[in-house]
Amino acid sequence: MDFLKDPLKLAADWLIGLMTGWGMPEGVAAGVAAFLGIFVLIAILMVIDIFLVWLERKVVARFQDRIGPNRLGPFGLIQPFADIIKLLIKEDITPANADKVVYNLAPMLSMMSVLILWAIIPLAPSMLGVDLNVAALYIIATGAIGTLSIIMAGWSSNNKFALLGAFRQVAVMVSFEIPMVASLLIPTVLAGSMGMNAIIEKQDIWFFILSPLGALIFLIAAIAELGRAPFDMGEAESELISGYNVEYSGMKFGMFYAGELLHAFTFGGFWGILFFGGYRFFGLEQVSPFLSIPILLFKAVIGYWIIMWVKYTMMRIRIDHMLAFNWKFLTPLSFALLIVTALVHALAKDAALWVYGLSMFLSNLVLGWIVVEFLRRYSRAEREKVEGPARPAMEAAGH
Repeated sequence: MDFLKDPLKLAADWLIGLMTGWGMPEGVAAGVAAFLGIFVLIAILMVIDIFLVWLERKVVARFQDRIGPNRLGPFGLIQPFADIIKLLIKEDITPANADKVVYNLAPMLSMMSVLILWAIIPLAPSMLGVDLNVAALYIIATGAIGTLSIIMAGWSSNNKFALLGAFRQVAVMVSFEIPMVASLLIPTVLAGSMGMNAIIEKQDIWFFILSPLGALIFLIAAIAELGRAPFDMGEAESELISGYNVEYSGMKFGMFYAGELLHAFTFGGFWGILFFGGYRFFGLEQVSPFLSIPILLFKAVIGYWIIMWVKYTMMRIRIDHMLAFNWKFLTPLSFALLIVTALVHALAKDAALWVYGLSMFLSNLVLGWIVVEFLRRYSRAEREKVEGPARPAMEAAGH
């Protein structure tokens, strides 16, 4: 039964004991065991990434009334492996005037910025890499590495379309990180901690119920940071050919593509952790970590599916409209929501659980109504600027 409660610790202790029995110093053995654990996690993530390629192609096929991969293997499951082989044997082209070191480093940084996020994701109560007490800030910091990889790819390619795509995507990522930080602070206020495990353990009521607006703002900001439609400014094919990665071929392009898919899945996981209880589900996480892991992965897949739903449903918007949406609407709304959440939390935290939950939900409801009313009045004023003030029907008919 001990194995069911904490399998990773028992496996690590067994491996360390085995290596120390061979004469290896205990500190070195612990380091080797940690390295092997990281290697196994990365290998599992790469397998998940391959599955995500198949899943995304199947989902978009359903949205577009197509079949999707269905030739290689049952349900087309072998198709992603054929794509990997194709990418591996493609010619690796480097532009003649590119900065070769920076050019080759960019796709590796792009993939690394996603993988290191999994260091703070709790797969179960006792299964996580680092229980970081500032994990919310860690999410933002790793996003900066992804931004850096896009700048490096666009600048080092010596291609004007790649550079324009990099500039546009970086502008989007830097802008939307502000409402993302504000939305990350909402679970922090509700849980009293920035640690992912602490946030999960505090969710006797899902934070989505306490702050549905916060969950929505986080999702919008995450989609923008991922560079997915309708915020795919860096890869606007109709305008920039392929954007910041236009000069990449073979597996280097594959690393950008794989990083994007895994990044979307990872943010689906964070959405589940921050607002839907993470690995918690009716006490099943207390039985065994082997039940906690599929619970978290299922919530991550749901979040990933919603991100795909948005991508394949909405059209790309102009970058000036998108930045105006962020600075004039989303950022003020996120700060207003943060202030309201902190105020209501301070006033109602000592009340009964149902009173606290109802107060938080109603505060979001009232704020949402105010926002809708403001948008309605604003849209009417803008329409009147173009069409003129509305006139009664009889007057308009000439009576």
